[in-house]
Amino acid sequence: MLTDIEIAQACKTQPIEEIADKLGLPRELLTPYGRNKAKVDYRKLESLPQRGRLVLVSAVNPTPAGEGKTTVSIGLADALRREGVRACLALREPSLGPVFGVKGGAAGGGYAQVVPMEDINLHFTGDMHAITSANNLIAAMLDNSIQQGNPLGIDPRRVLLRRCMDMNDRQLRSLIDGLGGKANGTPREDGFDITTASEVMATLCLASSLADLKARLARIVVARTMDDRPVTAGDLHAQGAAAALLRDALMPNLVQTLEGTPAFVHGGPFANIAHGCNSVIATRTALRLADVVVTEAGFGADLGAEKFIDIKCRMSGLRPGAMVIVATVRALKSHGGVPKAELGKEDLDALARGLANLRRHLRNARDVWGLTPVVALNRFGTDTEKEIALVREAAAQEGARTALCEVYARGGEGGRELARLVMEALREGDPDRFSFTYPDALPLQEKIRAVATRVYGAKDVSFAPAARRALEQLAREGCGAMPVCIAKTQYSFSDDPTLLGAPEGFTLNVRAVRVSAGAGFVVALAGDILTMPGLPKTPAAVDIDVTDEGVITGLF
Repeated sequence: MLTDIEIAQACKTQPIEEIADKLGLPRELLTPYGRNKAKVDYRKLESLPQRGRLVLVSAVNPTPAGEGKTTVSIGLADALRREGVRACLALREPSLGPVFGVKGGAAGGGYAQVVPMEDINLHFTGDMHAITSANNLIAAMLDNSIQQGNPLGIDPRRVLLRRCMDMNDRQLRSLIDGLGGKANGTPREDGFDITTASEVMATLCLASSLADLKARLARIVVARTMDDRPVTAGDLHAQGAAAALLRDALMPNLVQTLEGTPAFVHGGPFANIAHGCNSVIATRTALRLADVVVTEAGFGADLGAEKFIDIKCRMSGLRPGAMVIVATVRALKSHGGVPKAELGKEDLDALARGLANLRRHLRNARDVWGLTPVVALNRFGTDTEKEIALVREAAAQEGARTALCEVYARGGEGGRELARLVMEALREGDPDRFSFTYPDALPLQEKIRAVATRVYGAKDVSFAPAARRALEQLAREGCGAMPVCIAKTQYSFSDDPTLLGAPEGFTLNVRAVRVSAGAGFVVALAGDILTMPGLPKTPAAVDIDVTDEGVITGLF
């Protein structure tokens, strides 16, 4: 059996100009990065209407069994084109940290991948490095301002902007820098975030233009003064230089699937920390060029889909016409309490228990957000007919149709049933039913409570004293109308990763609150969520290598 990378390397990719032709995208708007990937000058397309329909792909809460959300997204787009639909993809870029850690890449799998997968999973077009550099430039200018007489009155104990790097490195979570005497800066507690958790990443992905990006960068709160006033990147006059570093990174990247379907892969904020969606610019560009655009939101629908709707859609005016919830029999049995080693055995009782997780996601899609959901049951060889029938029955009871999905093994051909059901959902969906989880005017504390109770199934929310004070201060400083971004574990509806299925009656514990003023949302940190992951005992990196001829191996 071929590995993902062997399948990808066996693919004869089409010149990127030919992929652009499929969308009617003028070749002169491409800046090629080699033969099979390019940046797209979105500015020359802004006069075109956004004619396409948007399909949001999300999933049940992830488990060690795997769900295959990106794989299904890619296979769905391939299947739609096989059905004669002018379709394309709008996906996030992978982060190097998970690629070398435990999660792996985000280029799909099997015969449903975007290529060149090695480039996409590694350096790609340099977007991640540009974001890292822009973030760290602002951080350097902040510390330099303190060093050069501190004209803004910054309190070194209240520096908020952390440096970042696109790698899992727990050693950098908490440190003391500025040691070695006066010439080396002011000693203070500090730390790093992974680049995909940085506010610069979130800001770039929500920006609508270079001017908007620059304005957003200027609003980033980087520190507070001795008398507790916010200090912004604009106060440091850092926004222009940071935007210059991000000029090319703001342009979406065009690649292709194994079957030659056009794919915009751009931006990569984590959904358990930030909003977990690809860039607004890439999505809008795709909607101007295709009739149906398949996009994905990170992790389960309680994180990615909620933030896609309540943050990205709210800010951009985008509206999904249908929603796909990806599930597997194995993942649902995992939610029903079955250990990973036993997931290959038929267990209808455990599956019935785990189906509560899928049911809640379907109800949220229908009752909270007014969307027409379709279940994509990503099929494994160990699935039995009785198990498949039980999933179909449960979905039908929630008013959702189910398609067996075999895109990993069969590419677009294995997703044609799903493609037909998605097109039916687009035709039947009522745009007037679309709604957010909460209105803009609701106080920040009540917005967090609305997400926790309406989407997660919590009984209530407990705010640590520091979180409560921060919310009150943000309201006084004019941030009360912002949407909220809840950072929590992806494994559970709750903030406890061990509470699987669809827990009820729990309390969501918010321990800290901070503002991402450039991105335009308030972050509530629940549970023990980390903004700098660590590597596992045996990282994926130990199996990755490159031959003397320059061929990368071991990358999945």
